[in-house]
Amino acid sequence: MRVIITAGGTGGHIYPALAILDKIKSLEPDSEFIYIGTHNRMEKDIVPERGIKYIPIEIYGLSTSLKLMGRNVKNVFLIGKAYKKCLKIMKDFKPDVVIGVGGYVTYPVIKAAHKCGIKTFVHEQNSIPGKANKALLKYVDLIGVSFEDSLKYFKGYNVIMTGNPCSENALKIKKISKTNYGLDKNKKSVLIFNGSLGSSAINTKMIDYLKTIEKANYDVLYITGKSSYEEFNKNKFPKNVYVVPYVDNLSGLMKDMDLVVCRAGASSVAEITALAIPCILIPSPYVANNHQYYNALSILNNNAGEMIQENELTAALLKEKIESILSDDKKIKEFKENLGKISVNNSATVIYEALKDLIK
Repeated sequence: MRVIITAGGTGGHIYPALAILDKIKSLEPDSEFIYIGTHNRMEKDIVPERGIKYIPIEIYGLSTSLKLMGRNVKNVFLIGKAYKKCLKIMKDFKPDVVIGVGGYVTYPVIKAAHKCGIKTFVHEQNSIPGKANKALLKYVDLIGVSFEDSLKYFKGYNVIMTGNPCSENALKIKKISKTNYGLDKNKKSVLIFNGSLGSSAINTKMIDYLKTIEKANYDVLYITGKSSYEEFNKNKFPKNVYVVPYVDNLSGLMKDMDLVVCRAGASSVAEITALAIPCILIPSPYVANNHQYYNALSILNNNAGEMIQENELTAALLKEKIESILSDDKKIKEFKENLGKISVNNSATVIYEALKDLIK
């Protein structure tokens, strides 16, 4: 299979894209790939490191900020330039299918593929569709969604429920023992993280919480994020609190945890669901369309976990919810069972099979 894939800006788009490529390569080793991404975001470093041919295009997201109006005008020109570049790439590479996995960089790529008569597929990771995917609907042959709740946004279009391909990867990853980080193998354990860079708003409230659990009968491993670790670690915490800046194989470590507290990014939710790990989700209010809230709501509405909104987060509330879950074996069992009911654990395979049908 000859594939062009495009996704950019955040790990929430990039890692599902790479999971799709990994699946295609595992089933069709002779496949050829081109990844089209931005010239200045994280995918420009992540993708080439994996030995995947990478072509950057200069393009920016449109902003409503008056300070960036000049860049918006420039971006109109850049979108046209990127579109022409993508047309040439399509004609030279002649892909069987072009896949968009989110981010504004996908717009000129999918549009160019449609113009060239090439089959197109886009994947939506979040409960609420992003701007790029909504703008691309008239150019897309097939849409895949991660949440059942998302299907209603694509009525009248060719859409299927696929789940998030990161879920399948999470299941395959080897389990990492929590004892590697000092935690007691005989005690229940809570993993708390906020993403690779951390969150100053969350970190401040977490300090108060972690200082209150000296007498708790569980351990906490707190991942601050690289930028926050030095300042955060100046605090003195009880012996059952372990603080690290970053964990490379997070889903592997999650397999040895009893409870996860984190943001409600699409990839995190997909991994939690696949692994059936009870969770407390704290959705970020700083994302487009408040989509993390709706990601978390899909878990809450299925009685598969808890949610605390950031403006309601306090040390006392977090402690209460954590201890309520850890002390209630019936609730833990319910959460695990309900996570299992809503999980799609073969998402990358579902997407691969859909692509094969699409290009017949």
